[in-house]
Amino acid sequence: MPQASVTVRDSRYDVLFEPVQLGPVRAKNRFFQVPHCNGMGYRDPTAQAAMRNVKAEGGWAVVCTEQVEIHPSSDITPFIELRLWDDGDLPALARIADAIHAGGALAGIELAHNGMNSPNLSSREPPLGPAHLPVVTWSNDPVQARMMSASDLADLRRWHRLAVRRALAAGYDVIYVYSGHNLSMLHHFLSRRYNQRTDSYGGSVANRARLLAEVLEDTREECEGRAAVACRLTVDEGIGEAGITPAEAAEVISLLDHLPDVWDLVLGSWELDSATSRFAAEAEREPLIAGLKQLSAKPVVGVGRFTSPDTMVRQVRAGILDMIGAARPSIADPFLPAKIQAGRLDDIRECIGCNICISGDMTMSPIRCTQNPSMGEEWRRRWHPERIRPRESDASVLIVGAGPAGLEAARALGQRGYPVMLAEATRELGGRVPREASLPGLAAWRRVADYRIGQLSRHYRNVDISLQSEITPDDALDHGFTDILVATGARWRTDGVGRWHTSAIRIEDEASVLTPDDLLAGDHPLQQPGAAPQRILVFDDDHYYLGGCWPSCWPGTGMWSGWSPRPRWCRRGPPTPWRSATSSGGYARPGSSWTSAGSWSPPAPGRRGQRARSPARKPACPPTPCCW
Repeated sequence: MPQASVTVRDSRYDVLFEPVQLGPVRAKNRFFQVPHCNGMGYRDPTAQAAMRNVKAEGGWAVVCTEQVEIHPSSDITPFIELRLWDDGDLPALARIADAIHAGGALAGIELAHNGMNSPNLSSREPPLGPAHLPVVTWSNDPVQARMMSASDLADLRRWHRLAVRRALAAGYDVIYVYSGHNLSMLHHFLSRRYNQRTDSYGGSVANRARLLAEVLEDTREECEGRAAVACRLTVDEGIGEAGITPAEAAEVISLLDHLPDVWDLVLGSWELDSATSRFAAEAEREPLIAGLKQLSAKPVVGVGRFTSPDTMVRQVRAGILDMIGAARPSIADPFLPAKIQAGRLDDIRECIGCNICISGDMTMSPIRCTQNPSMGEEWRRRWHPERIRPRESDASVLIVGAGPAGLEAARALGQRGYPVMLAEATRELGGRVPREASLPGLAAWRRVADYRIGQLSRHYRNVDISLQSEITPDDALDHGFTDILVATGARWRTDGVGRWHTSAIRIEDEASVLTPDDLLAGDHPLQQPGAAPQRILVFDDDHYYLGGCWPSCWPGTGMWSGWSPRPRWCRRGPPTPWRSATSSGGYARPGSSWTSAGSWSPPAPGRRGQRARSPARKPACPPTPCCW
């Protein structure tokens, strides 16, 4: 941890450190790490315990697990979450609770029967739901859910009650009843989208909330005096009257407010609740949450990718939230509460909203973070976000390149106490970060460079920074450094090699090929008045975020921009030579013609595959991983 001068918490933030009573337990402040997945689950419980412990150490009053499957019929394989199918799962769950307590926080557990989100590929149990419908999974599994009978509903209540008992035995202080994100049986019963029943569990809001009420009653009965009951509730599915609406959520809160000790209000799908910074600013969902707290006498938790203490204070002062919920901000900086408490606001590693953390859950691999390299490595490598092994030798280090990797290497080595020279060939630190952060919606990504530059300037006098310093191999060797780190990054190729074409494409001599490097540098025909082409084809063979950013860079210019993930013609034979191309990995389709600077002329009218487009209609932003 950097040796900062003694500071005092700004009195503006005192309200964030007021204790909050949650039924029979007391949270020491208003910082609440809500349940979030992490790619560890039942496979890596010790690693998860270490990760949650660090967050508790960082000052969060409540630290929760991810969703925890309560029964084999709630199996969401291939995703790896925690399980509480039987007593055999207790040691792993107890280990996590103990680690959270050791860090000084209350331990929360999100019990979940995942309902129609459970294809049960591992357990091979028949999926269950409120109606006979296909399961609701990201992979569109060819599996049908069976409409639950009265005996099935009784079984579900019994399974949940047993899971509550086990969670209490494992030492948890806050027990969740999960009815959110389209990932829960209770959500599916609440939603008209899935609940087509005509019995006492279907129809009116009260009927559709009946199962939720019963499970809450069972949970409260088991937890009475021992743990708080939290209800995670969808407040808007985002599909209008076809699903759960804010008005229906308000009715549910009014009907059931006597049952939970705390409400955790979420949106109707995980994608909506965790939108990237490209599409959702901090506190973006405030209009959907505002006003619901006034319907409840219980504390309310909500998220909003909160990184600004002032925004957090406003949420409390304005009566929107009682507790500041966070998943991604707690991943980027597990010590966010402690830093606000100590008045170290400049040392906060703010979440950039890139959602790389979520890739762990989607790839069934341990969680990672762009801002916090220690995330997911707390146990395996014993990494800590604030503490690092001190200097162990007389080594001196030259780092060539001050992009994000070079900056982080300099920061870490500086914290360890090594003498470091950081050499950058240009006038600006950050490498690709400042340029990409200038693209629409990516301004928050600038924090990757800003945090590290700030740390180097404030805390580490043993790190010398030299701008406009091109270093040759001879220069590096002549300066007597014991270690040389090369962090000069890479450049986009211009020969068409990518994921689809693994060898260079023949390109006509007169072709003009533009890469993201060219576009970000700004010296290209697209920014020259009168010379810019009217049609642009962006071919994305990277399949990440940059390809989808370019069409939004040219709104209101009158230029038509098309986007393609992979040309269909590639399947029918070898590619024809390029006449001209624009962007990284761009390919021209046979039958099309390219003009100077990569402007694209579509095939002649009537040719197969041509699609009519109104010139007055702006093309929609193409799908990218940033908006999945």
